[in-house]
Amino acid sequence: MGSMSEGVTQAVIPLAALTLLKVLSGNISENGSFNQRNRLIVNDDEEVGVDPDQLVFKCAEIQKAISVGATSFLYTQYKYLAIFTAIFATIIFLFLGSVKSFSTKSEPCTYNKGNICKPALANALFTTIAFLLGALTSVLSGFLGMKIATYANARTTLEARKGVANAFITAFRSGAVMGFLLAANGLLILYVSINLFKLYYGDDWEGLFESITGYGLGGSSMALFGRVGGGIYTKAADVGADLVGKVEKNIPEDDPRNPAVIADNVGDNVGDIAGMGSDLFGSYAESSCAALFVASISSFGASHDFTAMAYPLLISSMGIIVCLITTFFATDFLKINGIADIEPSLKRQLLISTILMTGGIALVSFTALPSEFTIFDFGANKLVKNWHIFFCVSIGLWAGLAIGYITEYYTSSAYSPVRDVADSCRTGAATNVIFGLALGYKSVIIPIFAISLAIYVSFSLAAMYGIAVAALGMLSTISTGLAIDAYGPISDNAGGIAEMAGMSHTIRERTDALDAAGNTTAAIGKGFAIGSAALVSLALFGAFVSRAEIEIVNVLTPKVFIGLLIGAMLPYWFSAMTMKSVGSAALKMVEEVRRQFNTIPGLMEGTAKPDYATCVKISTDASLKEMIPPGALVMVTPLVVGTFFGVESLAGVLAGSLVSGVQIAISASNTGGAWDNAKKYIEAGGSEHARTLGPKGSDAHKAAVIGDTVGDPLKDTSGPSLNILIKLMAVESLVFAPFFATHGGLLFKWF
Repeated sequence: MGSMSEGVTQAVIPLAALTLLKVLSGNISENGSFNQRNRLIVNDDEEVGVDPDQLVFKCAEIQKAISVGATSFLYTQYKYLAIFTAIFATIIFLFLGSVKSFSTKSEPCTYNKGNICKPALANALFTTIAFLLGALTSVLSGFLGMKIATYANARTTLEARKGVANAFITAFRSGAVMGFLLAANGLLILYVSINLFKLYYGDDWEGLFESITGYGLGGSSMALFGRVGGGIYTKAADVGADLVGKVEKNIPEDDPRNPAVIADNVGDNVGDIAGMGSDLFGSYAESSCAALFVASISSFGASHDFTAMAYPLLISSMGIIVCLITTFFATDFLKINGIADIEPSLKRQLLISTILMTGGIALVSFTALPSEFTIFDFGANKLVKNWHIFFCVSIGLWAGLAIGYITEYYTSSAYSPVRDVADSCRTGAATNVIFGLALGYKSVIIPIFAISLAIYVSFSLAAMYGIAVAALGMLSTISTGLAIDAYGPISDNAGGIAEMAGMSHTIRERTDALDAAGNTTAAIGKGFAIGSAALVSLALFGAFVSRAEIEIVNVLTPKVFIGLLIGAMLPYWFSAMTMKSVGSAALKMVEEVRRQFNTIPGLMEGTAKPDYATCVKISTDASLKEMIPPGALVMVTPLVVGTFFGVESLAGVLAGSLVSGVQIAISASNTGGAWDNAKKYIEAGGSEHARTLGPKGSDAHKAAVIGDTVGDPLKDTSGPSLNILIKLMAVESLVFAPFFATHGGLLFKWF
């Protein structure tokens, strides 16, 4: 028996979350306003003669425009999502309620046949409540993250006048605030929901944790729309600004004369910050729900051992504490001195948090879990020891680190793959595109082996529970992952503000260096999200197969094989929709930017102001309209397949989409990241090789800009949304499993 009592468990989890939220509220209020400190900054050598008050005012003005744009977009998006949530919540209630035709009688349990469980109607009601709570938490995570980022970007710009180290610490701390906020929020709301649901369910843990799976569904469905909508918004603006500004007019990236520049900066916040926040929260909620559901039908559930049952939540609490300690290494213990230290410092965060977390996992595993117990394994019971679970979580954690480092190797200009892509720009855009695609395909190999190894080891040791906790292991350092991820868009915006406020070349060099490192860390964050999505989906898939009472999934039966083919096709269909949406929105943006350059007299000379608002409106309208079809595709597919073709075909669809979705997601986001950094490598001219390809405006640079533009929708819209597709379909199938098992397969019943 583990040595931790239920009382201690009940205290530790909320304490970890609340302590963090307290620390954060202090940080946010400090971040919220341009405090006096920024007015007293010593001028940089190059800025003698510039009025510091004037600069602060200018930065504050630009920051306000970005913040207003981002807030109004999210409000409009949330109005649409509120309608969707209400409709989908009704569907959940009606489908699950109809399993036993809305009966209020208690039922024999599904797994422990001798026991009596709560009625199916209660399950329908509580799953709907959990869905709404998950959706709310996801929206909250995205919105608060965006607020923090829009406060932080102008502060980072102003801190860059004191040196690159100050700017780095500001951007990194702001990213960390977002990471911790998300982890603490998700943990606290999930913990409170479980305890409130327990008041009704009492000893029926099977029903309790089955209804909690709605929490993961709510989180992920909001994340899907947030990711797709935000991704289309940011890339339409980015592509429009780049194609007209950089390629046609030869003006710098964030030049205030470019009408699309505010929309581009708003996009970084709504796509990369709010979208990413919702996405990783979705992964976290689902892996917790998968682990809790599988555990509830094992010996923990039967013996009502709350501490062992809450193991996934304890791992997350430990992760929060470990990540809090890790941040001090970047900001206090191992400070950066120059531009060359930025990327190593961010990479070190991952390594330190992984090493510390391994010790944390050991502590939790040996105090919270009994020394041996049984886990439900497709109809049988498997004997598992607590050190098996320690290995499962650890291998997920270290596989995540491996994926992070491989992603960095393929997307950072410090290594040969990106330099080869940059070199291929000498002969034009076509060779750049060929090299970039090849790099993306190649970058899939090692992450897939890492995921496969994690699956093999964790499944051998602890069946589906092992896979669920391996996914949690990969996400246990989510706060650090998000800190280095959110750091990227914050630095990108800081550079944009420096350019628009007319700051000196030195400042722009510093913000560019921060941004280039941020590009790589954003790719690492996406690698984590995709790797954990693969494990989470597999765990949810296992839970679905158990819940739908499928004995075996036989690939050779036509029902399943057709499902596999259709499932493998879905990520392509989804990517086609999202890429085309970016293309058509970018087309409108390019036409508008060209129109303004051609019709506003004095715009190119800088004597007239562009109309930023029209460009913001184009991005907003396009993204809200275009996010609905891909979102609907993902949400409707499991319902249609399960209802008309039955649970076996649906099992095939889930397996097919998981297998093809992971590959496309990794290659798309790495290809895009590599093209972006190849362009930045040529622009920075940091080495002899880079200088032979540059400067800005050279033919090689123009070819690199085209590659970057092609890669934008791949790395920021299609790639990152695919990991939500595979998780969301799996968790939705699990939530609706009772309905599909009872009423599914209508077509095969008729014919």
